[in-house]
Amino acid sequence: MPIHFKESSMTFHLFNQKFSYILKILPEGIPVQLYFGAPLIDKENWDYLLESVHRPMQVAYSLEKPELSLEHLRLEYPSSLSGDMRPGAIDLLQENGSRVVDFQYEGHSIQRGKPSIAPLPACYVEEDQEAETLQIRLYDKEIQTELVLSYTLYEDWPVLCRNARITNSGSQKLVLNKLMSMSLDLPDDDWQELVLPGAWARERNIEVHPLHTGSQSIYSLRGHSSHHYNPFLCLKRPDTSEKQGECIGLSLVYSGNFLADVDVNPYHTTRISMGIHPYTFSWPLASGESFQSPEVVLVYSDEGLNAMSQAFHSLFRSRLARGEFRDKPRPLLLNSWEGIYMNVEEKKVLEMAQATADLGLELFVLDDGWFKGRNSDRSALGDWVCDPAKLPGGLKNLSEKVEAMGLQFGLWFEPEMVSLDSDLYRNHPEWVLHVPQRRLSAGRNQFVLDFSNPDVVDYIATAMEAILDEAKISYIKWDMNRSLSEVYSSASSPEQQGTIYHRFILGVYALYERLTCKYPQILFESCASGGARFDPGMLYYAPQAWTSDDTDAVERLKIQYGTSMVYPISSMGSHVSAVPNHQLHRKTSLQMRSAVAMFGTFGYELDPLLLSSQEKAEIQEQIAFMKKYRKLIQFGEFYRLQSPFEGNETAWMVVSPDRKTALVGYYRVLQQINVGFRRLKLQGLLPDALYSISNKEEMEYGLELERAGMVLSDDSSSENRNTDEGDYLARLYLLQAQEPE
Repeated sequence: MPIHFKESSMTFHLFNQKFSYILKILPEGIPVQLYFGAPLIDKENWDYLLESVHRPMQVAYSLEKPELSLEHLRLEYPSSLSGDMRPGAIDLLQENGSRVVDFQYEGHSIQRGKPSIAPLPACYVEEDQEAETLQIRLYDKEIQTELVLSYTLYEDWPVLCRNARITNSGSQKLVLNKLMSMSLDLPDDDWQELVLPGAWARERNIEVHPLHTGSQSIYSLRGHSSHHYNPFLCLKRPDTSEKQGECIGLSLVYSGNFLADVDVNPYHTTRISMGIHPYTFSWPLASGESFQSPEVVLVYSDEGLNAMSQAFHSLFRSRLARGEFRDKPRPLLLNSWEGIYMNVEEKKVLEMAQATADLGLELFVLDDGWFKGRNSDRSALGDWVCDPAKLPGGLKNLSEKVEAMGLQFGLWFEPEMVSLDSDLYRNHPEWVLHVPQRRLSAGRNQFVLDFSNPDVVDYIATAMEAILDEAKISYIKWDMNRSLSEVYSSASSPEQQGTIYHRFILGVYALYERLTCKYPQILFESCASGGARFDPGMLYYAPQAWTSDDTDAVERLKIQYGTSMVYPISSMGSHVSAVPNHQLHRKTSLQMRSAVAMFGTFGYELDPLLLSSQEKAEIQEQIAFMKKYRKLIQFGEFYRLQSPFEGNETAWMVVSPDRKTALVGYYRVLQQINVGFRRLKLQGLLPDALYSISNKEEMEYGLELERAGMVLSDDSSSENRNTDEGDYLARLYLLQAQEPE
């Protein structure tokens, strides 16, 4: 069993072959952190790791224990205002106006498996023996309130899942202003923080910063996880690289406002906390009521960033994503958006669908513009009824005609939004998030429905179900194109307004749960103006997400590379679009665009009727290749080899589970002249296997390719006289282990 309790020392040791996590209950009932790192040999007592000395200006725990100060302990779940002067994990307002709490150890349980925290999404187990869960019960007897800290340790992954749940068992009314999902105190500050910031069309870029004294944080207050910061951070040692060194990754399984904070005190200890952002959060907790925090997934690696990422990939792909598409290679599609935008007309749509089928694709997706009155982004959102002026035969007829071509049919929705010019708004203006008598901010000419109101969620669900019951729909692209503002619900009391951000996300989850359970045969892809809600919470319902609205191949190198730090290839929606690119107006080759998009779910976003015969032939070859190797790409083990954030070249590769087949992607943005020779050191291959390499005559052993590297030198090492490759070069290398003679 991976969780051991040492009663003699009141110590818990959570461990597997990858790491150890050790915490202790002090005689005062306080849980403290002793160790988190590479695995240790199990034993009865680690009390020597508990460091405590008297420091000037400290607040002592009591007169009887002047040497004990909460400020200088590594606390497992800290509460401020009682001697710990650092940011706490909980803020609980009581009827007397006090925020002081004293949660002490009351008991614990250890069980096989992993309890659900529904209605919140979370990682899961398929069999109880996959994991073990420790729940530590803390209790504040003055306010009769219980706090349960939950830890789930997977046996085969370097993964620890944490969450917190609070229950008011007393008679007074409490107000919860902060409940972080986890807190972790580390004994030193010799770390760098790796985060994934960005903005629309340049999501999840990689930035690395050394820790400094004080607080450094990432967050969202936009009502969704946001383009600006992903709910992920990593602490890495300064010498940690992709292949070696120590790092800790933290990912929040949540899609709303969040805070991930790293606080370093003047004594060089580091406190990490992660959870729902406390600003604007205020949750009344009446007698008998509970509040459940979202889950944080911690991953430990002492083998570099790639090993950390691979653990996230494997866990999220197989124990976070759900449904029949979890393990299925994803259909290759064509999306209509950049081909026709909102100019939907039945004859044109059917012609595009036939051209899609002729190319060998499997799914045609009709994007925005199909519903009644939708002629611009100023109208019709919320009126989910087919527009007979655009599609006289209706969606049922259209979908049947598309299926008769040998294709599946997909459809775009934006369920959470409404236009002022819509029947829904005219009938229910109170269903928009807004403060009465105050200015109403617009975003993309649209407004946000109050998904904290179950009546609104039910109305939208019923409207979508009417369409899904009638037409033959195999895929839904679920969009969300603006952030939340003026977050006030007309359906809630003044005391409940601090709950709306969170209840909005619970409403989104409830709609997802209802539709995915009723229509398990439909593949859902989440989208939020591209990548503004690309987070683990969404992956629980939709196994893939539109990675970015930016389809430019050069920018996608950075976007997909950064996304791979935590998210699997099977989750990344990636399309080949037309040139000049509609976002950057850059011209790249069809080969470059496809070689980037192949490392994702893969599809096209263009008008196939405008393709030349040469382009059609090239696309047909790309599709045939992707059909043959998509299982390898989407479910193999992914390695980052060269970073686009560090130079002109990018490289990555994916390796099959048996390590006999691999696909390497190599990309050079700008052509160079008279430069040095190039070699690319590969990873993940069988050392003693001899590999054939596409476009190369020689065969090489896996050990050679890892240590000596694959030679990439070309005419750029001299005068470029004999090449027409130029800028925006992309190459794919297929490696296949040869059977011994």
